[in-house]
Amino acid sequence: MAAAKGTSVGSLGKLTELRQRIFFVIGALIVYRLGSFIPVPGVNPDAMANLIGQSGGLLDMFNMFSGGSLGRFSVFALGVVPYISASIVVQMMGSVIPSLQALRKEGQSGQRQLTMYTRIGTVGLSAFQAFGIAVALMKQSSGGMPVVYMPGFGFILSSVVGLTAGSMFLMWLGEQMTERGIGNGISLLIFAGIVAGLPGAVTHTLSMSSNGELSTIKLVMVVALILAVTAFVVFMERAQRRITVNYARRSGGQRSYMNQTSHLPLKINMSGVIPPIFANSILMFPAMAATWGNASHQSRWLQDLVQLLTPGEPLYDIIYAVLVIVFAFFYTAIVFNSQDTADNLKRSGALIPGIRPGRSTADYIDSVMTRLTGVGALYLVLVCLVPTFMQNAWHVPFYFGGTSLLIVVVVVMDFTAQVQAHLVSHQYEGLLKKANLRRG
Repeated sequence: MAAAKGTSVGSLGKLTELRQRIFFVIGALIVYRLGSFIPVPGVNPDAMANLIGQSGGLLDMFNMFSGGSLGRFSVFALGVVPYISASIVVQMMGSVIPSLQALRKEGQSGQRQLTMYTRIGTVGLSAFQAFGIAVALMKQSSGGMPVVYMPGFGFILSSVVGLTAGSMFLMWLGEQMTERGIGNGISLLIFAGIVAGLPGAVTHTLSMSSNGELSTIKLVMVVALILAVTAFVVFMERAQRRITVNYARRSGGQRSYMNQTSHLPLKINMSGVIPPIFANSILMFPAMAATWGNASHQSRWLQDLVQLLTPGEPLYDIIYAVLVIVFAFFYTAIVFNSQDTADNLKRSGALIPGIRPGRSTADYIDSVMTRLTGVGALYLVLVCLVPTFMQNAWHVPFYFGGTSLLIVVVVVMDFTAQVQAHLVSHQYEGLLKKANLRRG
């Protein structure tokens, strides 16, 4: 076992493709971080930073997901949220519109068409959101300073063009990271934005402890809870329900195969971090628009809406939990088809003990997957909301929220798993080459 590990580590330098993929991901993340400091012209940076700091709540969360780009009003201020929102719309429409359902079944060609629709939707949503933000910012002031130096059509045009171009570039960068790098590019961009703020959050928490704002006991409890949630996430992400599968005996010529027993592994959380990301993207912009509209009009109903849609408020938590559960079932239904799984088992001569092949097998797998998805959805809600309750009670920085912690842990696990898969693939390729050389 030790020799195998040594071989893997020793051969890492020879893995040209894996090394190139890792370097590409690192380079793309560097480009992303550099771009987050390129500002849109016409905005007072000090007033913008004060505005974000005073607003708190959802704006802090949006600023976190964008890697601090919103606080600097950079060209990446919208982040990948428009792309995620467009993906939600296209996927939901693909489940109800027959023409889009047909595209989903056409393989790569249909997927390319759906990707094109997602890109078009990203452009539209980015332009719409950029226009709304630009109009809202022209009415804002912070610390006696206007946020926008010269309000008017010129600022709106530059904001729409700059923010839309930034979102489209991030969409393209995420797709390139997925194709030429390792892991899901969009998740890695969100991961980079969250991690970029962690040092500041840790420093702020330690300063709170040194100033007496956060007692030592609470600080220890915060650290313990973060470690416990991390361990729980790792455990649940690796948890599987293994359905026993028997392969019937086959005989032909001089070869015969005895009955074999295997397992069909089903993850508890098949949807990963997609449901929390989707739920956040839906709740983010309406509440943000209400926050900025509230500052200029002082409408009573807008004040109530802003208050109700603040993380930690009962209504927000209820809506968030419902959205996470809905998206968990929805996304699992997209990525896992019980009928296709049953058909594959039937073609390979496999059956589940006590279950007839075909439709009965599909129904059984579907019932098991439904129960697993229910447990997985509740796990996502628990992980995302419990640290948020802690944050509201103890005033811990938002970066220690459950959603951010879940994304960081799951993305790291996915990245590590894909690196290990590349290493194993390289080992198998090396063994096959040696076998061919010996035969030759």
